[in-house]
Amino acid sequence: QVQLVESGGGLVQAGGSLRLSCAASGSIFSINTMGWYRQAPGKQRAFVARITGGGNTKYVDSVKGRFTISGEYAKNTVFLLMNSLKPEDTAVYFCNYQVWKSDGYADEYWGQGTQVTVSS
Repeated sequence: QVQLVESGGGLVQAGGSLRLSCAASGSIFSINTMGWYRQAPGKQRAFVARITGGGNTKYVDSVKGRFTISGEYAKNTVFLLMNSLKPEDTAVYFCNYQVWKSDGYADEYWGQGTQVTVSS
């Protein structure tokens, strides 16, 4: 049974920084991508950033230049460094792993979410 556990959320003033971490426990055959999503109050969960095993990254436009995703694939761990935080970044942040199973099928796992609150 694979579980993703996030940490690093909290309350920060606008302009501040936070670093989120997500670590996987359990057996994972192969990770395709690791990423972060967020869900603001009253809104749907939305893509924030992702990184591939080759180190390729992608960001939603609203966080480009402020957020940096990094990963340690050998440790099944992904990070999200968030700088210059804005009140509109307030949301519950979820990590997401897209994986390949040993039977050749794809699957995905989600963390439980960590709250990030940015005060103005």
